[in-house]
Amino acid sequence: MIYQTAQDWLDAPRKRVLLFAMSGLGKTHVSHILRGHGDWFHYSIDYRIGTRYMGELIADNAKREAMKVPFLRELLLTDSIYIGSNITFDNLTPVSTYLGKPGDPAKGGLPFAEYTKRQDQFRRAEESALRDTPFFIDRAQALYEYPHFICDTGGSICEWVDANDPADPILRELSQAALMVWIEGSETHTQELVARFDKAPKPMAYEPAFLLRVWQEYLRENNCKEGDVDPDTFIRWTYAQALAHRQPRYRAMADNWGVTVQAQDVAQVMTTSDFDALIADAITKHNHASGRM
Repeated sequence: MIYQTAQDWLDAPRKRVLLFAMSGLGKTHVSHILRGHGDWFHYSIDYRIGTRYMGELIADNAKREAMKVPFLRELLLTDSIYIGSNITFDNLTPVSTYLGKPGDPAKGGLPFAEYTKRQDQFRRAEESALRDTPFFIDRAQALYEYPHFICDTGGSICEWVDANDPADPILRELSQAALMVWIEGSETHTQELVARFDKAPKPMAYEPAFLLRVWQEYLRENNCKEGDVDPDTFIRWTYAQALAHRQPRYRAMADNWGVTVQAQDVAQVMTTSDFDALIADAITKHNHASGRM
């Protein structure tokens, strides 16, 4: 870790942190708090994906739908209107909408082949955005003179890395650039996440092997074909399995590459001092657990 002790962290003139967890456990919440204090640069992986790496794909998909409407088609063909996505830190809907959901086209579903194609596009985009982190750390300091840096990752980071491989290229780059911090949720948080997702299911990205397995299991258990699948029902069914699938991956990332904080403690962070104390305590606990103190 780039901060070997709690005191190293507290004394650091340039603090660099990367948060990872399931969506809804406080990554963006604490990032907004730190950014609001004026000396922290907030790098959002999902925002970078949507603007730099998938912007054209998202815009072209919207244009493709608009071309089906005669009135809009004529305006597009004559360059009379402009279509683009309005992605912000707080509105990443264009990214999830593009990812889509597999199943019945009458219910907004995509053919599974198209769905997996978009999943692969997202994977490559997220890997690139993650590996841009060191560049943005330097850019934030050199261009904007921000002394501190926080990277707010997407929940799917654990799908593309092998935390048990000490040579994993993405984790090596990230851990050398920033302190990696897992926000661990409790069983209550898990229930809340499932309930929230059940009310408003959103597209997500998964490791290809996991996605293929759950897709085949769903078709088999429900005795249905691809075009019969209700898209929202499928991703609701998949979400609970995804939580169980991701938990050990997050834990291995924290154990081997960083530290752990609890979601209920993150929710109490209101100032930079609160955050500094939280991370210092996490480093101390990690060192005790690993026998370094």
